[in-house]
Amino acid sequence: MTTSLLVDRRAFLKTGAAVGAGLLVGFHLPASAGSAEEQEKKKPNPLNAWVHITPDNHVSLLLGKSEMGQGIMTALPMILAEELSLDWSKVKVEQAPTNPAIYDHGTGGSGSVAGSYLPLRQAGAAAREMLISAAAQRWNVNRDTCKAVDGGVLHGARKDFLTYGELAEDAAKLPIPDFHTVPLKNSDDFTIIGHDRKRYEGSAKATGKAMFGIDSRMPGMQFAVIARCPIFGGRVKSYDAAKAKAVRGVQDVISIDPVSEGAFSAGGVAVLAENSWAAMQGRKALEITWDEGPHAAESSEWLRKQFLENAGKPGKVVRNDGDADTTIASAAKKVEATYEFPFAAHATMEPMNCTVHIRPDGAEAWVPTQAPQWAQDIIVGISKLPRESVVVHTTLMGGGFGRRYMGDFVMEAAQISKVTGKPVQVLWTREDDMQHDFYRPASYHKLSGAVDAQGNLAAWKHFQTSTSIDAMWSKEGKEHPENSEFATALFIPYATPNYRVEYTLAESGVPRAWWRSVEHSSSGFIVECFVDELAAAAGADPYEFRLKLIGDDRKIPDFTNPKQGKPLDTARQKGVLKLAAEKAGWGKPMPKGVGRGIAAYFSFESYTACVADVSVKNGAVRVHRLVYAVDCGRPINPEGVRAQVESAAIYALSASLHDAITIKGGRVEQGNFNTYQMPRMPDTPKTEVHVVMSKEEPTGIGEPGLPVVAASVCNAIYALTKKRIRRLPIRKEDLA
Repeated sequence: MTTSLLVDRRAFLKTGAAVGAGLLVGFHLPASAGSAEEQEKKKPNPLNAWVHITPDNHVSLLLGKSEMGQGIMTALPMILAEELSLDWSKVKVEQAPTNPAIYDHGTGGSGSVAGSYLPLRQAGAAAREMLISAAAQRWNVNRDTCKAVDGGVLHGARKDFLTYGELAEDAAKLPIPDFHTVPLKNSDDFTIIGHDRKRYEGSAKATGKAMFGIDSRMPGMQFAVIARCPIFGGRVKSYDAAKAKAVRGVQDVISIDPVSEGAFSAGGVAVLAENSWAAMQGRKALEITWDEGPHAAESSEWLRKQFLENAGKPGKVVRNDGDADTTIASAAKKVEATYEFPFAAHATMEPMNCTVHIRPDGAEAWVPTQAPQWAQDIIVGISKLPRESVVVHTTLMGGGFGRRYMGDFVMEAAQISKVTGKPVQVLWTREDDMQHDFYRPASYHKLSGAVDAQGNLAAWKHFQTSTSIDAMWSKEGKEHPENSEFATALFIPYATPNYRVEYTLAESGVPRAWWRSVEHSSSGFIVECFVDELAAAAGADPYEFRLKLIGDDRKIPDFTNPKQGKPLDTARQKGVLKLAAEKAGWGKPMPKGVGRGIAAYFSFESYTACVADVSVKNGAVRVHRLVYAVDCGRPINPEGVRAQVESAAIYALSASLHDAITIKGGRVEQGNFNTYQMPRMPDTPKTEVHVVMSKEEPTGIGEPGLPVVAASVCNAIYALTKKRIRRLPIRKEDLA
């Protein structure tokens, strides 16, 4: 977000009546990192986050962001504490109440730190300056002789010291500093930002005190488990609840309708019980006849046939520079390859759950959600209550990865509580989670490229067909399904005069939505594997070939969002590529039976590179080591950055080595972690994360660590075996 918007649309609020005595500073935080134009179009409330300093010396940061394991309850207080010259652990983070008239809720797209960095610094600096002025007035001295230090103000000559709590009420009576001129700390003097800190909520999680959505309890609460049609798009035709009601602990059985727009809830038959076990056993005893709907014949084989048919015809031209077709046709060195991606599930550790109580006079909900406003919208719509009567509490989450941006699990709880009038917790089992997800799209890619006699990239052509995310969610998305499917594949850093991209939508009834790193998960793999294939065709070292094709330092506009997206800075791209190669020992002799591969990629305005060391034995791939270099701008908490990248590495390895959601008879074949495997601890590679201590503005890191993993691993397999892996997950037959 640009500075001008932050300043022009922000007004400070100082009052004791709103939240009690002390100093209250209000400012604006965007829902996610974005441009001034985007924020102006949304017309955000100018005051949607507060810093509160009380006379008893408590400092609170009230904000509408969701903690799902990514560490914002640590990083955001660190930013504020830096400008306040305060021990960051003294800042208490409070979850803002869900009120879209005041707060911009929403946590996703790796945008929380990026969008909050400057506003939080300005708010902290403004509060600091007010407190210094209050101290100077108290002592009747020149404010230039005072400075903020260790949670208070120190008079340099007299060594007098007053805590912020002692000054809070006096500071609240002073004029508000202008954000245009409020002095920010020199970054060279940072003592908190850029230094490792332990997780804010880490102790509570380790001791079991942390409250997740699944831990919600209310007096008289019922537990609900829902039987959903196993076939996407199907619904209840008839059911017999007699046997279910006979199960001990079962209290009621009701049907709920599917929702075909907005929340996209599947509907079904809900079994309500006094505990979750009874609800699950009651569901097993249900006798249901399903109307299978229009997608009962859909299968992975059927979808792949559609992909191949689409790939046999020209697609919609998305980008066309020069004449790629003619150049490739006449080239002496050319490469053609196809790549395939299956559907993938989110597989969060905490399954979907939501607790809702709808009463005649109001409603209350406890939701582990990335989108509290949407949850509130759903409950308002079901209950017909005024928004101000619907209270939504955002809880901690056991993983999100985009899945908890959906509203289906909230819809179900609201539908049931509306009927019963009681508090109800809808609980999904692991099988529910796996078989009724919103999946990463399945896709098929056909690439062709050419290298000239000097080893330059003469042409690049990329055709994609996929089950587009955008096509599912809106009319505009159906008209432009390609908008959600390419990302950086539309503006690769590798210079070429001939560049063509085409797209064809594939129809499917399988729900899909945002999966960690979204379209970058496929685009990163494809771009970085294909450039490796071109390097082999040119007889070049893959690392040196990338540096050559990137060429001189330049900034490449974001083709997907040219007016608002940040350009790809090739100097920073080369920086992480070189750092990863250096730290991994690129070019040094490898142990016998081990191959090494490399990949680099730009996503969510951050730069990542990864080198993988891999062996293959009896058709099984083992990843021994991953060496990362990441440039996400100024790192707030480097340890948090490393943790995020390590998490992304494991998530990516799951999708590379094991994960595939396959469809047969309109339903998902996988059910639990026995058929949808994750890497176990013995399979986890040694992972090194080297963080660039940049002074650029912070950018995202929760998702950018993922795209480079599959490509570096598969490129390492080629270096070892000369077998190209062009479909995920890696299969034994592809290594033969």
